[in-house]
Amino acid sequence: MRDKTQTNSAGPGDGLIRAGAVLFFIGAVATLVTVAPLFLGAKPFPAYMYGLCMLMGVGFLVAGAGVLRSVAAGRRQARGAR
Repeated sequence: MRDKTQTNSAGPGDGLIRAGAVLFFIGAVATLVTVAPLFLGAKPFPAYMYGLCMLMGVGFLVAGAGVLRSVAAGRRQARGAR
């Protein structure tokens, strides 16, 4: 029996996973940029710049929510197939 879902179709939670990955990447770059002056002996960035580093955690949570949404949709689909 063939699966009715096409390989290129986006499932539930895929958008959250992509958005979380983007936020995580932006937070990771912000962390590297913010911490680099501390190792190079340069003048550190202002304190509010460290808030951008929090995007890494936010991105991780958003991606996790997308995974949970995808799992829940898969379970609903499996229950409907019975």
